[in-house]
Amino acid sequence: MSKKNDLIFAERLAAAEDELKWLYMELYDDEEAYDYFLTMLKDNFDHRKPALKKLDEQRLAEPDWYKRRDLLGMLMYVQAFGRDGKEWNGTLAGVRKHLDYLRETGINYLHLMPILESPEGRSDGGYAVSDFCAVDPKLGTMKDLEGLADDCRKNGMSLCLDFVMNHTSEDHAWAKAARAGDPLAQSRYFFYDNWDIPNEYEKTVPEVFPQTAPGNFSWCEELGKVVMTTFYPYQWDLNYKNPIVLNDMTDNMLFLCNRGVDVIRLDAVPYIWKELGTRSRNLPEVHKLVRLMHLAADIVCPGTLLLGEVVMEPSKVVPYFGTVEKPECQMLYNVTTMASTWHTVATRDVHLLRHQLDTVFELPHQYTFLNYLRCHDDIGWGLDFDFLGKFGMTEVPHKKYLNDYFRGIWPGSNARGELYNDDPKLGDARLCGTTASLLGLEPALESGEEEWIAHVVGAIESLHAFLLTQSGIPVLYSGDELALTNDWSYHDDPLKADDSRYLHRGNFDWEKAANRHNTDTPEGRVYEKLRTLERIRADHEVFDADADVWTLEPNNDHILGVGRFHGKEKLLALFNFDQDPQTAWLPEGETYVDLLTGDEVKADVITLRGCGFRWLLKTY
Repeated sequence: MSKKNDLIFAERLAAAEDELKWLYMELYDDEEAYDYFLTMLKDNFDHRKPALKKLDEQRLAEPDWYKRRDLLGMLMYVQAFGRDGKEWNGTLAGVRKHLDYLRETGINYLHLMPILESPEGRSDGGYAVSDFCAVDPKLGTMKDLEGLADDCRKNGMSLCLDFVMNHTSEDHAWAKAARAGDPLAQSRYFFYDNWDIPNEYEKTVPEVFPQTAPGNFSWCEELGKVVMTTFYPYQWDLNYKNPIVLNDMTDNMLFLCNRGVDVIRLDAVPYIWKELGTRSRNLPEVHKLVRLMHLAADIVCPGTLLLGEVVMEPSKVVPYFGTVEKPECQMLYNVTTMASTWHTVATRDVHLLRHQLDTVFELPHQYTFLNYLRCHDDIGWGLDFDFLGKFGMTEVPHKKYLNDYFRGIWPGSNARGELYNDDPKLGDARLCGTTASLLGLEPALESGEEEWIAHVVGAIESLHAFLLTQSGIPVLYSGDELALTNDWSYHDDPLKADDSRYLHRGNFDWEKAANRHNTDTPEGRVYEKLRTLERIRADHEVFDADADVWTLEPNNDHILGVGRFHGKEKLLALFNFDQDPQTAWLPEGETYVDLLTGDEVKADVITLRGCGFRWLLKTY
């Protein structure tokens, strides 16, 4: 068996080595470091257990396994979901106990928010990692993670984990050694004896959090030096110009892959290479580093995928896919469609969303996006304001309108959200809230008016139908399948009160989950409606990733129309973003079948309820 494994490793290395060495030496020109890199790859390959090596071979035989139309993801916090007992103590063991709920919900792609060891109160939600090879003790152990991964695999689920590439916690062993004066440890970061060079960086490098963490550098009192901290002062940026950093971070990534993690989410990947005089974002060296990590995974664990966290419009994130011959990330986020969707909810006008989707639909079918309505983070209004300018919308006042609307202070709005990282100087702010609360479920429930509640439930269903209409992997944010509302109690927690994103990071409500089949409750109605949509999507080839997709012209600015065609099926999907009923005027004229009701519908003049949708199918 050992000789066979050695042969497999040698074959994989031989297939990649010309490019691997060329990229490595172009970045570092260091033979000794490169030799260590290869030794590290072999060591990780040797420690990959047989069950994972078997999975690698299966996925090599089916390289598009992650493009199946039956894939449905869920994003969650372990501490919020994995209750293990009567008290709230969410753990990995608790998640394992609730895999039956996830399986019943149709989830086969599970993304756990950061679970690695990080200091309480200085972690940015777990993104300040103090040990890449240890789980936060409050959540469990690395053995628990491996057990969860094993159980997920047995249940047909893939497991995704965040890998924070750009920085470590100031409590990481490397950072502690650096503060103690170790020059090798200091070379892993960006240290400067004075502010001269940092001030030069500040001339061109944007601030990530101008209000809560202004600037890109912090003063390290112990050393009397300046250290680069792009995100928060307790997150020290890693210096990837040092090959030791790439070697050790790749080793950390592969360690997680060997615990059974199927998808590695590369956090903040555009930031990882810094150059004076640039924005230090999306530099060419970033793509070389990602390609090197992709090749490392191809050699050690080819069943593992890379998911890039790149928060830009689809046409600009495309380079992170790489090329067909030299891929980088297999999957990227479709963040612009998410933001444009909420813009459309607030304006009830589909021009921007249709314009944005036209761009996405023109991209090659091999590109796989993760699509979502909400996630753990805020909604940033990175919209196409050049396009919106054609309709008289200017950036600062329009962002204010959107934020006022979703806070419920705009006349007629029932949304309930809060601002995050408000920047009065730039007239900018981001937005927080759950899907249900942003769609107005909170005041509807308070009123007790059944018609109002039913309207909001319909709006939640409609937005998820739009999510499932898109090509790619749809990802639910845990709790959205039950229409869970905001957790306002975070204001009373001193460790959370300063971060309004905790508004939508509340504990999973297991009492409401128990009502999921009771359609007399809002949570039961939403849950059953979403399960119906998911089953329909899995049953019809028209939802395949390689289907042709385009926008329709319904001759109504309140209605978004999407067409799909694959094999012998054609879908017309219509979504009304207005609160009142609207009519779509289509030139089709053919007869379709409503996938929700089974009724035959002539595709010419079609009425949609307020915030409603139609999925119409024709089979040839």
